[in-house]
Amino acid sequence: MHRPPIKHCKDCGAAVVYQIPDDGDTKERAVCPACRAVHYENPLIVVGTVPYWGERVLLCKRNIEPRRGKWTLPAGFMELNETAAEGASRETVEEAGAQFELEAFFSLLNVARVGQVHMFYRARLLSETFDPGYETMETRLFTEAEIPWDEIAFRTVKETLERYFSDRRAGQFGFHVVDIA
Repeated sequence: MHRPPIKHCKDCGAAVVYQIPDDGDTKERAVCPACRAVHYENPLIVVGTVPYWGERVLLCKRNIEPRRGKWTLPAGFMELNETAAEGASRETVEEAGAQFELEAFFSLLNVARVGQVHMFYRARLLSETFDPGYETMETRLFTEAEIPWDEIAFRTVKETLERYFSDRRAGQFGFHVVDIA
């Protein structure tokens, strides 16, 4: 699912045309024939955490589309004027109402077909008390064996969870880069 193409110049409002800009670029871009502004379309960044309490991880049951009713890690789109860590922390508070200490950057997943990059940090929970926001129906801590794998909302979450539990079993956490075709 790709975003719709840009139709109008964000600077002057004129209809854009897709062409290779005159500045030596090699890709077609939305170019305004009136003011010559070039508009770039860049990936969206999703940031979140793998919150854990002992051997269990915290998952959130989605109360919004897409994939309402499915389980996910707390995550969402990064906002302007925040760092990746700030965005991951904000999303964890908004979706899970969790108290935690943010730890190391854990995974980066490229989902080129939908123009997204997903980034997750590990987060050590400081309490088993949660206060989920409106985007979450329910929060629950799961051991690896208890995770409802067929009910995970997104492949990026499943890939991150698999690597988290694999690293946990190995006794050492790494950094993971995954390209999802």
